[in-house]
Amino acid sequence: MKLVKSTLADLKLNRPRPTAALPQGLCLDKGYDYDEVRALVAEFGFTAHIRARGEEAVAIKQEAGFRARRWVVERTHSWMNRFRRVLIRWEKRAETYLAFLHLACAVITWRAIGLLE
Repeated sequence: MKLVKSTLADLKLNRPRPTAALPQGLCLDKGYDYDEVRALVAEFGFTAHIRARGEEAVAIKQEAGFRARRWVVERTHSWMNRFRRVLIRWEKRAETYLAFLHLACAVITWRAIGLLE
């Protein structure tokens, strides 16, 4: 929550101006569910999509068979943690580590599209 302003201010992308027809959304998890964060996001021209605290627990109680949806990034990080060489960094050179990270991403992609089992 404390780094939202500096993170949004340091965006390197030249993004188009948001309009009513083409708004720009910013998805955040329930750790950012504060009025200050919502105001900052609006100040930078984004539409905030923030999961409220307790919203998921209520949905689980009300809907039979409701499953919490994991975010794509969290799921991918979980898949990357299965590669021990990426999880525990043994390499001293950053280039070597980055190469193994890219290899892990390639294997994950191949598995996702069904080329490698």
